[in-house]
Amino acid sequence: MSTLRTTLIELQRLKRLDRTGWTLRGLPNGTESVAAHSFGVATTAMLLADELRNRGVEVDCEKVLRIALLHDWAEARVGDMPRTAAAYFGSESRKEAEMSAFADIVGPLSTQNFYRELHRDYENRDSLEARLVKASDVIDLLVQVLALERAGARGLDEFWDVANDPNFHLEGTAREIVHDLIQSLVVERKAMV
Repeated sequence: MSTLRTTLIELQRLKRLDRTGWTLRGLPNGTESVAAHSFGVATTAMLLADELRNRGVEVDCEKVLRIALLHDWAEARVGDMPRTAAAYFGSESRKEAEMSAFADIVGPLSTQNFYRELHRDYENRDSLEARLVKASDVIDLLVQVLALERAGARGLDEFWDVANDPNFHLEGTAREIVHDLIQSLVVERKAMV
Protein backbone atom coordinates (compact mmCIF):
# COMPACT_ATOMS: atom_id res chain seq x y z
CA MET A 1 0.00 0.00 0.00
CA SER A 2 2.90 2.39 0.56
CA THR A 3 3.65 2.21 -3.19
CA LEU A 4 0.10 3.24 -4.04
CA ARG A 5 0.22 6.00 -1.43
CA THR A 6 3.50 7.36 -2.84
CA THR A 7 2.18 7.32 -6.40
CA LEU A 8 -1.06 9.05 -5.41
CA ILE A 9 0.83 11.73 -3.49
CA GLU A 10 3.08 12.35 -6.49
CA LEU A 11 0.15 12.55 -8.93
CA GLN A 12 -1.57 14.98 -6.54
CA ARG A 13 0.89 17.59 -7.86
CA LEU A 14 -1.05 17.69 -11.11
CA LYS A 15 -3.95 19.37 -9.31
CA ARG A 16 -1.73 22.36 -8.59
CA LEU A 17 0.45 22.34 -11.72
CA ASP A 18 -0.64 25.14 -14.02
CA ARG A 19 -0.94 24.60 -17.75
CA THR A 20 1.98 26.63 -19.03
CA GLY A 21 0.38 27.80 -22.27
CA TRP A 22 -2.03 30.06 -20.42
CA THR A 23 0.69 31.51 -18.20
CA LEU A 24 2.89 32.28 -21.22
CA ARG A 25 0.02 34.27 -22.70
CA GLY A 26 -0.42 36.43 -19.63
CA LEU A 27 -3.37 34.67 -18.05
CA PRO A 28 -3.27 34.43 -14.27
CA ASN A 29 -1.90 31.45 -12.36
CA GLY A 30 -4.68 29.01 -11.65
CA THR A 31 -6.35 29.48 -15.05
CA GLU A 32 -6.23 25.71 -15.58
CA SER A 33 -4.31 22.91 -13.89
CA VAL A 34 -3.02 19.79 -15.61
CA ALA A 35 -5.53 17.75 -13.55
CA ALA A 36 -8.40 19.99 -14.65
CA HIS A 37 -7.31 19.45 -18.25
CA SER A 38 -7.12 15.69 -17.69
CA PHE A 39 -10.69 15.76 -16.36
CA GLY A 40 -11.78 17.60 -19.51
CA VAL A 41 -9.97 15.12 -21.73
CA ALA A 42 -11.48 12.14 -19.90
CA THR A 43 -14.99 13.61 -20.09
CA THR A 44 -14.62 14.42 -23.79
CA ALA A 45 -13.16 10.98 -24.54
CA MET A 46 -15.95 9.22 -22.66
CA LEU A 47 -18.64 11.15 -24.53
CA LEU A 48 -16.94 10.52 -27.89
CA ALA A 49 -16.59 6.80 -27.12
CA ASP A 50 -20.25 6.60 -26.11
CA GLU A 51 -21.30 8.38 -29.30
CA LEU A 52 -19.24 5.95 -31.37
CA ARG A 53 -20.72 2.95 -29.59
CA ASN A 54 -24.22 4.34 -30.17
CA ARG A 55 -23.39 4.42 -33.88
CA GLY A 56 -22.19 0.82 -33.92
CA VAL A 57 -18.42 1.33 -33.64
CA GLU A 58 -16.62 -0.99 -31.22
CA VAL A 59 -14.70 1.02 -28.64
CA ASP A 60 -13.13 -0.12 -25.38
CA CYS A 61 -14.47 2.62 -23.09
CA GLU A 62 -12.43 1.46 -20.11
CA LYS A 63 -9.25 1.75 -22.17
CA VAL A 64 -10.29 5.19 -23.41
CA LEU A 65 -10.82 6.44 -19.86
CA ARG A 66 -7.60 4.90 -18.55
CA ILE A 67 -5.53 6.48 -21.33
CA ALA A 68 -7.26 9.84 -20.86
CA LEU A 69 -6.59 9.83 -17.12
CA LEU A 70 -2.91 8.90 -17.40
CA HIS A 71 -1.93 10.74 -20.59
CA ASP A 72 -0.30 13.64 -18.70
CA TRP A 73 1.01 11.83 -15.58
CA ALA A 74 4.62 12.43 -16.69
CA GLU A 75 4.05 16.14 -16.14
CA ALA A 76 4.17 15.50 -12.39
CA ARG A 77 7.94 15.16 -12.93
CA VAL A 78 8.80 17.11 -16.09
CA GLY A 79 6.22 19.88 -15.82
CA ASP A 80 3.80 21.06 -18.47
CA MET A 81 5.99 21.78 -21.47
CA PRO A 82 4.18 23.98 -23.96
CA ARG A 83 4.26 23.21 -27.67
CA THR A 84 6.82 25.98 -28.14
CA ALA A 85 9.27 24.03 -25.95
CA ALA A 86 9.57 21.39 -28.69
CA ALA A 87 11.25 24.02 -30.88
CA TYR A 88 14.05 24.26 -28.32
CA PHE A 89 14.27 20.73 -26.95
CA GLY A 90 13.13 18.87 -30.04
CA SER A 91 9.96 16.84 -30.08
CA GLU A 92 11.86 13.55 -29.75
CA SER A 93 13.76 14.74 -26.66
CA ARG A 94 10.53 15.94 -25.12
CA LYS A 95 8.83 12.60 -25.88
CA GLU A 96 11.77 10.64 -24.44
CA ALA A 97 11.74 12.73 -21.26
CA GLU A 98 8.01 12.19 -20.81
CA MET A 99 8.26 8.45 -21.49
CA SER A 100 11.09 8.18 -18.97
CA ALA A 101 9.26 10.20 -16.33
CA PHE A 102 6.11 8.15 -16.84
CA ALA A 103 8.08 4.89 -16.50
CA ASP A 104 9.62 6.15 -13.25
CA ILE A 105 6.23 7.19 -11.84
CA VAL A 106 4.62 3.81 -12.48
CA GLY A 107 7.80 1.80 -11.89
CA PRO A 108 7.03 0.88 -8.28
CA LEU A 109 3.49 -0.29 -9.11
CA SER A 110 2.71 -3.96 -9.62
CA THR A 111 0.71 -2.88 -12.69
CA GLN A 112 3.58 -0.88 -14.21
CA ASN A 113 3.71 -2.87 -17.46
CA PHE A 114 -0.02 -2.41 -18.01
CA TYR A 115 0.25 1.36 -17.51
CA ARG A 116 3.40 1.62 -19.63
CA GLU A 117 1.61 -0.16 -22.48
CA LEU A 118 -1.35 2.23 -22.27
CA HIS A 119 1.00 5.22 -22.26
CA ARG A 120 3.01 3.84 -25.16
CA ASP A 121 -0.22 3.29 -27.08
CA TYR A 122 -1.19 6.91 -26.46
CA GLU A 123 2.20 8.26 -27.53
CA ASN A 124 2.24 6.13 -30.71
CA ARG A 125 -1.53 6.37 -31.39
CA ASP A 126 -1.62 2.64 -32.07
CA SER A 127 -5.30 2.07 -31.26
CA LEU A 128 -8.61 3.75 -31.98
CA GLU A 129 -8.86 4.43 -28.24
CA ALA A 130 -5.51 6.26 -28.16
CA ARG A 131 -6.43 8.32 -31.22
CA LEU A 132 -9.76 9.25 -29.61
CA VAL A 133 -7.93 10.44 -26.51
CA LYS A 134 -5.56 12.57 -28.63
CA ALA A 135 -8.56 14.09 -30.39
CA SER A 136 -10.13 14.68 -26.96
CA ASP A 137 -6.93 16.38 -25.82
CA VAL A 138 -7.27 18.90 -28.65
CA ILE A 139 -11.04 19.26 -28.26
CA ASP A 140 -10.65 19.99 -24.54
CA LEU A 141 -8.05 22.64 -25.41
CA LEU A 142 -10.48 24.30 -27.83
CA VAL A 143 -13.32 24.17 -25.30
CA GLN A 144 -11.02 25.82 -22.73
CA VAL A 145 -9.94 28.52 -25.21
CA LEU A 146 -13.58 29.21 -26.03
CA ALA A 147 -14.41 29.54 -22.32
CA LEU A 148 -11.46 31.87 -21.76
CA GLU A 149 -12.38 34.03 -24.74
CA ARG A 150 -15.99 34.22 -23.54
CA ALA A 151 -14.59 35.51 -20.23
CA GLY A 152 -12.69 38.24 -22.07
CA ALA A 153 -9.26 36.73 -22.76
CA ARG A 154 -7.66 37.85 -26.01
CA GLY A 155 -4.59 36.86 -27.99
CA LEU A 156 -5.43 33.16 -28.10
CA ASP A 157 -6.02 32.90 -31.86
CA GLU A 158 -3.03 30.57 -32.37
CA PHE A 159 -4.76 27.83 -30.40
CA TRP A 160 -7.47 27.67 -33.05
CA ASP A 161 -4.93 26.81 -35.77
CA VAL A 162 -5.25 23.13 -34.84
CA ALA A 163 -8.90 23.25 -35.94
CA ASN A 164 -7.90 24.04 -39.53
CA ASP A 165 -6.60 20.60 -40.42
CA PRO A 166 -6.57 18.20 -37.49
CA ASN A 167 -5.29 14.75 -38.35
CA PHE A 168 -5.87 12.22 -35.63
CA HIS A 169 -5.68 9.25 -38.03
CA LEU A 170 -9.32 8.48 -37.39
CA GLU A 171 -11.49 6.91 -40.04
CA GLY A 172 -15.16 6.69 -40.91
CA THR A 173 -17.64 7.49 -38.18
CA ALA A 174 -14.93 8.43 -35.65
CA ARG A 175 -13.40 10.94 -38.06
CA GLU A 176 -16.83 12.39 -38.87
CA ILE A 177 -17.85 12.82 -35.22
CA VAL A 178 -14.57 14.46 -34.21
CA HIS A 179 -14.55 16.72 -37.30
CA ASP A 180 -18.13 17.82 -36.72
CA LEU A 181 -17.47 18.57 -33.05
CA ILE A 182 -14.38 20.64 -33.80
CA GLN A 183 -16.20 22.55 -36.54
CA SER A 184 -19.11 23.25 -34.19
CA LEU A 185 -16.64 24.81 -31.73
CA VAL A 186 -15.22 26.98 -34.53
CA VAL A 187 -18.73 28.10 -35.49
CA GLU A 188 -19.52 28.84 -31.84
CA ARG A 189 -16.40 31.02 -31.62
CA LYS A 190 -17.19 32.89 -34.83
CA ALA A 191 -20.68 33.66 -33.54
CA MET A 192 -19.10 35.18 -30.46
CA VAL A 193 -16.80 37.58 -32.35
